[in-house]
Amino acid sequence: MKKIIYFDMDGTIADLYNVENWLPKLQNEDASPYLEAQPMVNLEKVTELLNILGWEVGIISWLAKNSTKAYKQSVRKAKKEWLARHFNVKLSETHFVQYGTRKDYVAKLKNGILFDDDAEVRANWRGIAIDPQENCIIETLENLIAAG
Repeated sequence: MKKIIYFDMDGTIADLYNVENWLPKLQNEDASPYLEAQPMVNLEKVTELLNILGWEVGIISWLAKNSTKAYKQSVRKAKKEWLARHFNVKLSETHFVQYGTRKDYVAKLKNGILFDDDAEVRANWRGIAIDPQENCIIETLENLIAAG
């Protein structure tokens, strides 16, 4: 049986909310905060642990709220660039979806583990949903490896 871990980006692995003026920039359809965000966790260590674990990895991330079609494309491009720069993991799935889309609807493997900072997303998830602020991503991955 395939096993997968999904990651949200903004507020989970990418520190979007600490980029200066992130909200006004997004409201003005400026995608630069998605590129400027720093990693929220040591992604080199996360990558190392994911490689040891051997599970599939996916990204499910919302696009900017109330955005035009052109801005959605800019955000997708920026998020892909961020992942290429910071998250050196072979991804089985990458979904950049309309803000508010239920993430369990787009995941191919519904029983996967999801790291997401949004409580409503976690409540609707069909597998195991983890708040990355409460349960360290690295610690969780280490525990999964130890459990075999």
